[in-house]
Amino acid sequence: MREHLANALTAGWSALAAGAHAIDAVEAAVVVLEDSPHFNAGYGAALTEAADHELDASIMAGDTLAAGAVCAVHRIRNPVRAARAVMEQSGCVLMTGEGADAFAARAGLAMVENSYFTTARRTAALASLKQRRAAGTIMMASEAERHGTVGAVALDGKGNLAAATSTGGFNNKPLGRVGDSAVIGAGTYAKNGVCAVSCTGQGELFIRHAAAYDIAARIQYAGQTLAQATDAIVHETMTSHRIGAGLVAIDDAGRVSTPFNTVGMCRGWITPAGELAVATHQEVHHLGSLQR
Repeated sequence: MREHLANALTAGWSALAAGAHAIDAVEAAVVVLEDSPHFNAGYGAALTEAADHELDASIMAGDTLAAGAVCAVHRIRNPVRAARAVMEQSGCVLMTGEGADAFAARAGLAMVENSYFTTARRTAALASLKQRRAAGTIMMASEAERHGTVGAVALDGKGNLAAATSTGGFNNKPLGRVGDSAVIGAGTYAKNGVCAVSCTGQGELFIRHAAAYDIAARIQYAGQTLAQATDAIVHETMTSHRIGAGLVAIDDAGRVSTPFNTVGMCRGWITPAGELAVATHQEVHHLGSLQR
């Protein structure tokens, strides 16, 4: 898992090192995570109550506030790529379901059968949750059994910020349920001069609190630092609802914040000099420096 995190960071950093826009970096990083079976997005995504997959993703550029998202899609191999296509080619911000699948196919994106996303780990998690629900012990389920999300934030050499988020939602979710990962301002937000944010946790609460945008507003209008704003959302707002939550964020000075209120959260960062670090729990693993 740490190797795949490092690969995602390397993909994003390589784009930035080549002079690409921050939007290219977050897309590249999230694609790596969508292709990994270790994370709840793309291949290896959570299963719905009907034992299939409905995937959500979004992306946002901080310089123009352009954004795109897809939700409840079934056949798009990399939903984050579809979100970007929506942003750049559709004139829309959010497309859903069969229409979004058809749009992605017309845009030339890679399409797969829904079964492509299924792994033995997710099948076992679905069975466990159904058993827990039947036994009345659903609250004892682990965070890993329930949900997960992948996301990336970036600051490029020209000061542009960007954020992207992708998820399969939570295991055993109702058909048609859409969480915060597809909602701009809730699970994803970026604005130049302020910050870029990607969130994970129970999406309904991130939507109700417009969490990603609230962080930007706290910084821009209340004068809070990135750390103050992100800690308030995770350790006050979300913790008050007794839910597991976390996020990754970066501000216009390149300061990074990755707060979480659970036992662990997979995360990592890479500096402009290529210094790479990843973590799953409290311990941070420094993996050396990449060369331009």
